[in-house]
Amino acid sequence: MNEMIVTDNLGKQYRDLVALEGLSLQIPPGEIFGLLGPNGAGKTTTIKILTTLARPSWGTARIHDFDVLRQPLQVKKLIGVCPQEINLDRELTAYENLWIYGRLHRMTELKARIQELLDFGDLSGRADSLVRDFSGGMQRRLLILRALVSRPQVLFLDEPTVGLDPQVRRQLWNLIQELKLGGITIILTTHYIEEAEMLCDRVGILNRGRLIALDTPQALVAKLGGYVVETLNGGRRQYLLVRDKEEAYSRAQMEPTEVIIRQVNLEDVFIQLTGERLTN
Repeated sequence: MNEMIVTDNLGKQYRDLVALEGLSLQIPPGEIFGLLGPNGAGKTTTIKILTTLARPSWGTARIHDFDVLRQPLQVKKLIGVCPQEINLDRELTAYENLWIYGRLHRMTELKARIQELLDFGDLSGRADSLVRDFSGGMQRRLLILRALVSRPQVLFLDEPTVGLDPQVRRQLWNLIQELKLGGITIILTTHYIEEAEMLCDRVGILNRGRLIALDTPQALVAKLGGYVVETLNGGRRQYLLVRDKEEAYSRAQMEPTEVIIRQVNLEDVFIQLTGERLTN
């Protein structure tokens, strides 16, 4: 099998609620795949199934040809998970956090692996510092490094840059892109549309448990096409999608308030498909 992750008609039902319905994906090795969707769309359910934390109600999911339901131990050996919440032990040092995680995975040559990761994450100078004294960006970096201790082939990043300022966020983007160059397959959830456009080779948009779009960010934007006229009305910004620049200028001249004209972006595609905005 050439694909790293394959789901076929994957579904999950909680009593009367269908959280995920008929998800079929094929994700090749080394791809950064973005999973986008409003709250309650099915992103968390998908991640939980792929990381063996939830059982699918129907369908199948395989990672490197191992079934997540029937072969969970083999799957766990292949994956690393970086959660949205920072759940590091704040009273331990950076080195100790990585050491404990490595021991749980029964890693050999752990000392060398930890030093390699600390160098990669630019944290070697803070190896013996308590995590409670780290900045938010440093804690996020350490969280990703912890997920990499076991040398995973697939890395799940759940909102990896949430709450960080733009400069620190871009530093983490560089780190994530380096991981891709190293051949790791990455599943990324994010509410930062610029992050998805910058990092993802492809994105899948979920809404109400269904996959409603799947393509590269550039192709999704090209399919919608056109321009957006943004106006401020009653203190709220409104968005009007038009076909071309001439129509955009014509619409702008009719508006009594400040107007911004720009090309369509991925968030516009998201809104057009789901009726909602991505929220941070």
